[in-house]
Amino acid sequence: MSISSVWRQLELPATSDWVDFEHETGRTLRRPTFYDGSAAGGDGSAAGGDGGAVGAADAVVRKVRFAAPVAGRWRWVSGAESGEFDVRPAAVDEGNPFYAHGFWRMSPGGRSLVHADGTPAVLVADTAWALPWRATPDQVREYAADRRSKGFNAVLLMTVQPDMRAVGPRDRTQDEGFAVGFEDLPDGHLNQLNVEYFQYLDELLRILVDHGLVPVLQPVFQGFGWKGLDVAGTVVPADEYAKYCRYLVARYGAQPAIYLVGADGAGTELQIAAGGAEVHALDCYQQPTGIHYRPHIRPAAHQDADWLDFQWCQTGHTGEHVPERVADMWRNHPVKAVANGEPTYEHTGRTGVAEGWWQGHEAWSNLCAGGTMGVVYGAGSLWQWRLHPDEPGHSEYFLAPGAGWREAIGFEGSTYVGMLGKILSGLPTTDMTPDWTRVISGRALSTADGGLIVYRENGGQVMVFDETVPLSYTIVDPRDGSVVATGKRDTPDSPLPDAGGAPRVYICL
Repeated sequence: MSISSVWRQLELPATSDWVDFEHETGRTLRRPTFYDGSAAGGDGSAAGGDGGAVGAADAVVRKVRFAAPVAGRWRWVSGAESGEFDVRPAAVDEGNPFYAHGFWRMSPGGRSLVHADGTPAVLVADTAWALPWRATPDQVREYAADRRSKGFNAVLLMTVQPDMRAVGPRDRTQDEGFAVGFEDLPDGHLNQLNVEYFQYLDELLRILVDHGLVPVLQPVFQGFGWKGLDVAGTVVPADEYAKYCRYLVARYGAQPAIYLVGADGAGTELQIAAGGAEVHALDCYQQPTGIHYRPHIRPAAHQDADWLDFQWCQTGHTGEHVPERVADMWRNHPVKAVANGEPTYEHTGRTGVAEGWWQGHEAWSNLCAGGTMGVVYGAGSLWQWRLHPDEPGHSEYFLAPGAGWREAIGFEGSTYVGMLGKILSGLPTTDMTPDWTRVISGRALSTADGGLIVYRENGGQVMVFDETVPLSYTIVDPRDGSVVATGKRDTPDSPLPDAGGAPRVYICL
């Protein structure tokens, strides 16, 4: 009996810490199981996957989640129990790219993303950090519909509220309210897991995935956090952090995911290496794992680690374009994928900061400097999930004046960042490299098959100095995605024509 289709998550009861799934061809994938409560209530202390300290009379509820990468007959084994099920191919008209082409993984050259079937992908992410503990399902549906329509395909999330001294009602609808993932997080520990919190989070992440948005899962933040009140990510014992990473892989790793095991720190915190190694050991789908740094840190920690797939810098919150930081990261070896994970948030601190086309220029500049994993956008008041424009209790430095989360999703700059993803969709973006030699243009990329993508802030004629540049061209306005010119140059020495005066992307394939 067919009970699933490829890349669709299914859930089964489990009686052991692991479940092996074997395809009829002999291919085997192992998935960790997770604690999901107990029949008698339990105390929620099972984040590590060992059953926790529940009473002997309690019936511990363990589950496993699995997404089959290929169709056919599958057999599962959990302890002494086993079973079989059939998996259907993806529907011909499957609209969600992660069900049609599979989850993301790193490209062969390690510079960019591809789907499991090799289809090229470019990360276009938003930062809604506080969504997991502040948002409701209806709010997330509204948010996800907006981001999908604009071209986003991922969202950065702190999986739990990380500030140890944060206080407020346990009510997502009240000012300064938030849900609690671990009862002992205020004491710097991750042992008393609140199962109901993660059951609620299940629904929020399901909504994002159904809209084609990949959750970028950050275990416990190492930097400013939600309100800058002593984050637990630098305090919790490394073994507890690693166990929580195991829980995230077990609970959410059978759907599209990126694991951001370090965020807004130096990258050298003990928790980060412990978490990264745990994810790498447990994730049978090889979804990307990496680190995101605070602005004034050299982003090269664990550069040679097997578990590390990407490095993300951030360029601060003052509205400056600093693509040189991305270019420096691109030159690091061994090769890891690169992105600017946190450019200046739009309208952060005061109205007008990094607004409008600033965000579009920032995205294209970082991409062409070497951030070929993708681009990230942020808005003041959105990342905190400020409930309304007058909600108190947040740092004024990071808020967008007069805006809550709903007003912030309408900021103009998000449209331009999302448009980058729409323009590049379907292009051969796998393992693109910065190119400073084939044209006189400060920002250009060469594709693996010799194509060229050029960005110029003010457009204008582009001189070509390499006869291998394809003659055919398409010129696009990156502000709205409209094609302003197509044609074929007469000779390899002929320039790419444009009158100038407006942003332009030149695509030669």
